[in-house]
Amino acid sequence: MPKNFLFTSESVSEGHPDKICDQISDALVDAYLAKDPYSRLGIETFATTNRIIVGGETRAPHIPAAEIEELIRNNIKNICSEQAGFHWKNLEVTNLIHSQSPDIAQGVDASDSKEEGAGDQGIMFGYACSETDVLMPAAIYYSHRILHNIMDATKAGHLRDLGSDAKSQVTLWYENGVPVRAEKILVSIQHKEGITAQQVKELIRPYVEKTLPKGWMCKDEDFLVNPTGKFVIGGPDGDAGLTGRKIIVDTYGGAAPHGGGAFSGKDPTKVDRSAAYMARYLAKNIVAAGLATRCTIQIAYAIGVAKPLSLYVNNHKTGVVGEELIRIINELVDLSPRGIRTHLGLNKPIYQRTATYGHFGRAPDADGGFPWEKTDLAEKLKKLA
Repeated sequence: MPKNFLFTSESVSEGHPDKICDQISDALVDAYLAKDPYSRLGIETFATTNRIIVGGETRAPHIPAAEIEELIRNNIKNICSEQAGFHWKNLEVTNLIHSQSPDIAQGVDASDSKEEGAGDQGIMFGYACSETDVLMPAAIYYSHRILHNIMDATKAGHLRDLGSDAKSQVTLWYENGVPVRAEKILVSIQHKEGITAQQVKELIRPYVEKTLPKGWMCKDEDFLVNPTGKFVIGGPDGDAGLTGRKIIVDTYGGAAPHGGGAFSGKDPTKVDRSAAYMARYLAKNIVAAGLATRCTIQIAYAIGVAKPLSLYVNNHKTGVVGEELIRIINELVDLSPRGIRTHLGLNKPIYQRTATYGHFGRAPDADGGFPWEKTDLAEKLKKLA
């Protein structure tokens, strides 16, 4: 890794077309898990001009189509600004959700002769580093925070001329491997007709400056806002949306590998989701324990098989413990799908909140949300190491 370099990450707001779809898919996951915590779900959402299509597979208690449609409309009402081309009241909802394939079920279900298996094959990565207090890479962390703060102000009525569809991009300058300032900041945000890009820039400037550490703000010419000049038509009316298209936004902003699987719309038997959460939990606790300043973890699974095929730990030459960490992890944590769900308490309706501003670097909630962000394993790791 070079000592001095530029690194960029991006985020998108809750009104972005893909994020609308992620939130709907996870709202449905929560609705099914609230009825049965062991529901099996794989739900996808597609959004375009005044139309939402949901589909996928479930093995769960029945939810009437009218109830699903009402849930979708209410979520859209809460997520994004009302537009002629995408309005919660007027859009058309198509529901194509069906029962789960028995071929998948027989591989996942536990029986007298086998443990519960993984819901799919795949490789999952987790990452943590000491760049921020929440042990996340700085570029993605500040990209999320900029949009989150602007959108909170918009919903509170402080930025009435702005809409709900937005993107951010933060480029940081690193010296000796440590981020020291923002080199460039880009924000594209939906606005009402008649508002200029310069006016939008001045509206959001205080929120950007407040989000960044003191002295980090870039030069004015490097603070780019709505560079096309106009962004009135937004959301799914401006661009189609689909569940699972923002996996790098959801994770580490490109600072760490990604196995390829999306999270939203999946119940926690799907290791695409649960094992990625466990990998983050382990990496974060290793860094929190002071055993490394950067840590990447990979876990691999085969569909229908309980035990992981492999566990890989890379401390990027910053760690004080080497291969011994794998033995310690296996001693402390059961990495089977059931073991992960039990350890982290994942069979709960806690997922819609994860679908915006990243699945990682968030504070654990009192009701069990974001349990993979806890550092309750750090002391045990330190002691065994």
